[in-house]
Amino acid sequence: MRTRRKFLVKAGGMLVAAGAAATIDAPSVIAQPKVQWRMPTLWAPANDVLMNNANFFARTVESLTGGRFVIKTFAAGELMPASGMFDACSNGSVEAYNGGAYYWAGKEPAMQWFTGLPFGLNAEGTYAWFNHDEGLKLMEEVYAPFGLVPRTGGGTNAQMAGWFRKKLTSIDDLKGLKIRIPGIGGKVYASAGSAVVLLPPGDIYTALERGTIDAVEFVGPHDDMKLGLHQVARYYYYPGWQETTSVTEFTFNKKAHDALPADFKRALDAAALASQVMSIGEYSVKNSIAMRKLLTEHKEKVEVTRLSDTLVEQFRKLAAQAIQQESERNAATKKVAASYARFQSLIGSWGKVSEGGYYSLLKA
Repeated sequence: MRTRRKFLVKAGGMLVAAGAAATIDAPSVIAQPKVQWRMPTLWAPANDVLMNNANFFARTVESLTGGRFVIKTFAAGELMPASGMFDACSNGSVEAYNGGAYYWAGKEPAMQWFTGLPFGLNAEGTYAWFNHDEGLKLMEEVYAPFGLVPRTGGGTNAQMAGWFRKKLTSIDDLKGLKIRIPGIGGKVYASAGSAVVLLPPGDIYTALERGTIDAVEFVGPHDDMKLGLHQVARYYYYPGWQETTSVTEFTFNKKAHDALPADFKRALDAAALASQVMSIGEYSVKNSIAMRKLLTEHKEKVEVTRLSDTLVEQFRKLAAQAIQQESERNAATKKVAASYARFQSLIGSWGKVSEGGYYSLLKA
């Protein structure tokens, strides 16, 4: 009997231990958290690279979390007007959005530095500032008062200077010109006497076609042709001094972000970083194809023209003045502008030797 009791006690202990183990393991098997977010974007369906990037980000998050974190993307206007995304995310009506920081400059002027500047850093340099210097830290500080957590998303390569219905021969041609252009580049045109208009991508073609605007700066050959801008303006100018790159943002409502488990937060960060690589590569390929089409299939109707050195230098002078003025708007702009300028000076000296030296060989 004593032996039998010992056996029963031992067996009972094994059953209790097994039950405890099952209880401990169960949450990792059964009670997996599942999160669904909505993410409106600034992009019209025609902006396929930008929408591809938003969708790639969402797919990557879902894949990294084993399908437990699903983000539904919306093109501009599908869920809400594009201009309402920032406030909707700030107040928690949506959990995330994908846009461009300089569109919110009216709320905080320092945000302009987080997209791109006239005569500023290229894409590689801008991402280096964000990821390997203090750019992202400063961005988080600027967005914090709005209850938002930002991450840099995909970006463009160097852009074009834009489409114009009439030739640019001197700085005087900018007086009275109605042009769609965001950011500090827009302030440069305003200082030259232009009327600057802010329009979301989906409204640009109609405004240019109807003559509501005389010129437009958007991205580059691929996106611009997708919007049909080559059909309603003749003169396509380069280089894109006003925006040497354009970095987008994936921005999250802070309360929604704070509620996520740690692995979901890491998935958001990893997807944002991956989106940077994907967009730059896609733009490199698609802009090359589109420019070839402009120079061959559309050469009778489109003039791809380099801005004169005189105009570029005048733009450079006006841009320096505009950046200085904007940098003095408040404490945040001073801090962000100083960081950006310091880093541009640091990385620029190497860029002139490395990239600049290489491209000088191609010109020979």
